[in-house]
Amino acid sequence: MILAVFERGKRLYWCLFLVLVVFGVLPAPPAMAHQAKAAISTILFNSRTDNIEVMHRFILHDAEHAVSKIFGKDADIIGSEKTRKQFASYVAARFSVYRADGSSLSLNIVGQEITQGFIWVYQETPIPDELKSLTIDHKALQDIWVDQVNTVNIRRDNKVRTLSFQSGEDQLTIDFTIPQK
Repeated sequence: MILAVFERGKRLYWCLFLVLVVFGVLPAPPAMAHQAKAAISTILFNSRTDNIEVMHRFILHDAEHAVSKIFGKDADIIGSEKTRKQFASYVAARFSVYRADGSSLSLNIVGQEITQGFIWVYQETPIPDELKSLTIDHKALQDIWVDQVNTVNIRRDNKVRTLSFQSGEDQLTIDFTIPQK
């Protein structure tokens, strides 16, 4: 009797093991490959270089779909340096930073790269004197998808503040004179 229960438990163990192995090696369902329609940008005040550094991170899958809509179906963000540069210019044209007086900071494109499923676009500008606030406008990919959300983290003096841009969102402002809670 004990041996029969043991054999039955052994069979159950092997059945469970087989189920786990089979489902563990099957490809992910198609729902896992949908577009996230979200991007994260970081604005970093780098005291070593005296520059404001901007890093935009887009999910590569989203960027692949976007470049085919923006630049045509032959655009290849993975295989073409030209397409990556076009995408960087596209992002830069839809991201702006302004001083309190309304004048814009001139952000230069430093480069772009693909790493671990993301495309990164880098920009920078010298840190201006007496910067009390920043007004930011981030519309990248929102002209393609109305549900695109662009999050911007601003890191200054070891504090991080976050802005979230949804389609149709006007410019948002961070006031550095107001203490962060």
